[in-house]
Amino acid sequence: MIGSSRAAIRYAKAVLSASIDVTKADTINTDMQLIATTINESRELQVVLNSPVIKSDAKKAALMAIFNKKIDSTSLSLVNLLVENKRLPLLPEVAKQYTFLYNQYKGSQVASVTTAFELTEALEKKILAKTEEITGKKISLESIIDPAIIGGFILRVGDKQFDASILGKMNNLRRTFENNVQA
Repeated sequence: MIGSSRAAIRYAKAVLSASIDVTKADTINTDMQLIATTINESRELQVVLNSPVIKSDAKKAALMAIFNKKIDSTSLSLVNLLVENKRLPLLPEVAKQYTFLYNQYKGSQVASVTTAFELTEALEKKILAKTEEITGKKISLESIIDPAIIGGFILRVGDKQFDASILGKMNNLRRTFENNVQA
């Protein structure tokens, strides 16, 4: 998967560079978000893209049926390039990497906050304001709901993570007990 991630970053950098050259970076970012969301929300589409049995032409036809006239020609060119290079399963990762690189280019970052329940609008604004204050950058907040963390939150900005979840605290307590028993 590390190789796949590197390849996805290379494709994303190339698309960002091309989109900046033709002053379409904002449009392509919107396209990449649409592509990533559509693929992420469709289990059937994920199966089609990752299936070694389904021919590339059929995969391309499915993507064109979904995205044609919804995304820019530059984004469609990316799909064609991935088909030609037999790298179509990378499409969702390329889309995510593009958005990440685009945000860096624009001087902003995406922060993800994981909670056990849906955040209220007021709480989301507080988290956003505090995160922007700490990082000194414009932040867009991605909210993830995971009941497994029981309560609290996990905030991830770039490669930094702050775990204030109950599950995280319980795991830390368990590790402390295990270390003291072994000592």
